[in-house]
Amino acid sequence: QVHLVESGGGPVQPGGSLRLSCVVSGVPFSRYAMAWARQAPGKGLERVAIINSGGAYTDYAHFVKGRFTISRDNAENTVYLQMNNLEFEDTAVYFCAVDPGPPTYRDGSYWYEHHQGFWGQGTQVTVSS
Repeated sequence: QVHLVESGGGPVQPGGSLRLSCVVSGVPFSRYAMAWARQAPGKGLERVAIINSGGAYTDYAHFVKGRFTISRDNAENTVYLQMNNLEFEDTAVYFCAVDPGPPTYRDGSYWYEHHQGFWGQGTQVTVSS
């Protein structure tokens, strides 16, 4: 059974940093691409970052470039999201996903569907002063 557990979220002030982790089990982790996506209230799953199976290729949403870094440790079955210089607009529940499939582009972002791939329970990030 595929299982993903996110952690590391919490309250943070603007300009602060958090490091999210996602531990994956039930799949040959090193063979799959991973993604981080976020969901604000009333909105869908907005892609934040992706990383290929080997970790050599990464891509980021335009609104996090230069601030967030996705990485993975295949020996630990874990994917990370280092979040720096956080902004109010980053407030959301952050999810990780195994092999999430192709997103839909609309309103300047890429959006995933929950039925594509496997998803964790999410971890809340709240940026406020």
